[in-house]
Amino acid sequence: MGNLLLTTNITTTLITSIVKLLAGLGAFLIAVKIMSDTMNQLTGVGLKRMFQRMEKNRLFGVGIGFGTTALIQSSGVTTVMVIGLVNAGVMSLGQATSVIMGANIGTTVTAQLSALGTSFDFMLYVTIITLIGFLWMSFAKTERWRNIAYLVSGLGLVFLSMGFMTDAMEPLSKLPQVSNFLAGITNPFVLIVIGVVITVICQSSSAVTSILIAMIGAGIYIGGKDSNGIIFIILGSNIGSCCTALLATFGANTNAKRAALIHLLFNTFGSVLFGVICLIWKSFMADTFAKWFATSPTFQIAMFHTFFNTVCTIIFLPFTNVFVKLATLILPDRKATNERKLKFIDERFISTPSIAVQQAKNEARHIGDFVMETCDLAIKGFMTTDTEVENKIAENLQEVQLLNQKLVAYLVKISANRTTSTHSEATISSLYYVIGDLLRVGDLSTNITKYTRRVKNGDVTFSPSVYPEIENMYQKVRDMYKVAIDCFVDKNFDALPVVEQQEEEIDQIRKQLVNQHIERLNQGECNPASNGVFINLVGNIERMADHITFIAESITKHPDEA
Repeated sequence: MGNLLLTTNITTTLITSIVKLLAGLGAFLIAVKIMSDTMNQLTGVGLKRMFQRMEKNRLFGVGIGFGTTALIQSSGVTTVMVIGLVNAGVMSLGQATSVIMGANIGTTVTAQLSALGTSFDFMLYVTIITLIGFLWMSFAKTERWRNIAYLVSGLGLVFLSMGFMTDAMEPLSKLPQVSNFLAGITNPFVLIVIGVVITVICQSSSAVTSILIAMIGAGIYIGGKDSNGIIFIILGSNIGSCCTALLATFGANTNAKRAALIHLLFNTFGSVLFGVICLIWKSFMADTFAKWFATSPTFQIAMFHTFFNTVCTIIFLPFTNVFVKLATLILPDRKATNERKLKFIDERFISTPSIAVQQAKNEARHIGDFVMETCDLAIKGFMTTDTEVENKIAENLQEVQLLNQKLVAYLVKISANRTTSTHSEATISSLYYVIGDLLRVGDLSTNITKYTRRVKNGDVTFSPSVYPEIENMYQKVRDMYKVAIDCFVDKNFDALPVVEQQEEEIDQIRKQLVNQHIERLNQGECNPASNGVFINLVGNIERMADHITFIAESITKHPDEA
């Protein structure tokens, strides 16, 4: 009877502790998500500018990876963002590799915060801080102050959840059956697998490290107090953290898959390197971090985590090109296709709206370039009286419609993201109008093909002097488009007067060409039937200029946007 009662008590304690641990873990993940989303909003424009300034300097890339991850509290988000940039062709594999290495160091900040939360008793103060944050959210009048309140609350919840997890572990530390069982798991390969599996399930290496810190804080040691058991779990967690990036490559191009593979190779090589060291040096933890931070066992874990990722980056950073070549060898290029695809937008950016919006603007330029190429075909067809371009123009415009539909769907998803700021919403609103103007420019190319067909059929005849006039006017529109689209994408107010001046010049050219055409009619150089066609033709080209002007002027609707 006594043994049955003892077994029941152990089972009850075990179940209660596991439930509390999972509750604490859930609170921890929610807290990190709150901090990630909030920092995303507070630093969104800064993140956008950092990635725009990406250089070939490897240390610069490491710094960006570290800074971004430390700010948004998630190496997974940073890595997925990098994969999106590689997929969009904005970032090279070499640049992505250095950023990923920096992200691995940045993710250790969460472990340091977790260790701080268990190193001394300040739960009363943390509770007050969290409460202040929640009250602050209720009274904050501006979006920025609300975000700061969210950040304070999230930080408080991180510490509260760590305290909760540590409390959940304490009853288990008093059960010799549990302590002995965990201490008895000494096989390093089993420990590494445990680290991989738990990280894949939690989708967060920071969460796994925080659980380990909570266990150590409660006096529970996996593999024994003076062993390297905890290290092997951290090494496995390091490999398991690549799962998020690998999942993010579904539907991505080959280069994006290579970026995820480089992340896996880098983390695996680092874990193997330290795994071998720990297999040979069985008292590594006891001889190093356990002595250096003897008064704080939780900081031993946090400091090793930071040391491990920093040393791996220092060792492997000079071999960035080797990682790129190895990834290219494992994943060779696929055969190119002629299909026109979206070039810049990527679902992976939606979690960072400021970058997602900028990529949407770049995609609008990409679609605009395609529209103007279609207009080029129409004008060229008119100049050479070639009606066979009609089918190609129709195909192009159909593709433009599909691309625009995908871009609009993407903008809707960005708007649905809770972290999307009012400034980003302002740009999204402008993008809808810009997309509409681009579609209208494309539609005008079909009108030009109708005029070409009338000339081809002999219904209309023009004097030779008409063609260079039309070509010159259209070239003005083409030059104007380059300035206008850059004006919109880069939000360059200095370029706006240039666009407006070009638009006025094109208006004057239209009037001048109409007058010259009337003179030709009076002199019998063009047949009377050509009058309506010519006026409509130059009118359509002028309307192209009008819509292009609207694209540039859209930046004036929200001048306060960063």
